[in-house]
Amino acid sequence: MFRFPSLVLAVSLLVGADPTAPVEDVVAPVEDVIAVVDSLDGSETESTEGEEVTVALTSDVLFALDKWVLTPKAKLRLKQVARKVRTAGTVRIEGHTDDQGADAYNVSLSQRRALAVQRELAVLLPGLTFEAKGYGEAKPRVPNVVDGRPSAANRARNRRVEIIFTP
Repeated sequence: MFRFPSLVLAVSLLVGADPTAPVEDVVAPVEDVIAVVDSLDGSETESTEGEEVTVALTSDVLFALDKWVLTPKAKLRLKQVARKVRTAGTVRIEGHTDDQGADAYNVSLSQRRALAVQRELAVLLPGLTFEAKGYGEAKPRVPNVVDGRPSAANRARNRRVEIIFTP
């Protein structure tokens, strides 16, 4: 349980109550806490929701533009990620694109990228079960368009492959 005295003060000010009057503690349950850690260069994000861990790598770290063949640098990066994967369950690999291009093309590209990552992780982590799926632009992490304008930074964050597992 967490206490929110600043929330009580803000609500008091909004409803016209005396902010100097004694305040009872407000206790509320916290649900859906998600811990997120970004790498300094923004190319990798690791998040934990409940027991599930998601490692997201931006596509420009893994692939050349519009390609689905892993770069040599990508294979080194996936070795680092493989050290984090400790599971007896299934490892899900999800490919994502930005909103540029046709939907069908983006789904196909994201599926091919997810499969490329799956093949590499299967070599690095023999004996595990993998599932790969491409979502195209259907599940953006952040909006591709902000205030009516395309956002290059947001589009770059949406072009990613996520490796999801439960330790």
